[in-house]
Amino acid sequence: MSAKIVVIYPTPADAAEFERAYTEDHAPMVTPDSFPGITKFVQVTVAGTPNGSEPPFARIAELHFDSIGDLMAAAGGPGAAKAVGHATEISTGGAPIVLVCEESTTEFNEQKQAQGN
Repeated sequence: MSAKIVVIYPTPADAAEFERAYTEDHAPMVTPDSFPGITKFVQVTVAGTPNGSEPPFARIAELHFDSIGDLMAAAGGPGAAKAVGHATEISTGGAPIVLVCEESTTEFNEQKQAQGN
């Protein structure tokens, strides 16, 4: 079963400065050198909520690994410690939420192709 670290950033005090710090300084810290075993890095910008209210979060990051063992090994390294410290520093809307998750996936692309779409 694959695993991932999910980081959820609260809406920041200064959205423009947060985006600058996230895209220019923070995201480049997430590399295979700093997180050995990482297979994919997904960066999500929260666009809104179903009811149109202000979202309580600005960004979600997902760091994917082949296994929980690979994730835990990477999370214990110096690159991860540096990235977590920086994430906390730039998250001016409150501390980021950091979760360790095991993932199972159901894909529907084959069904769509079988239906001729």
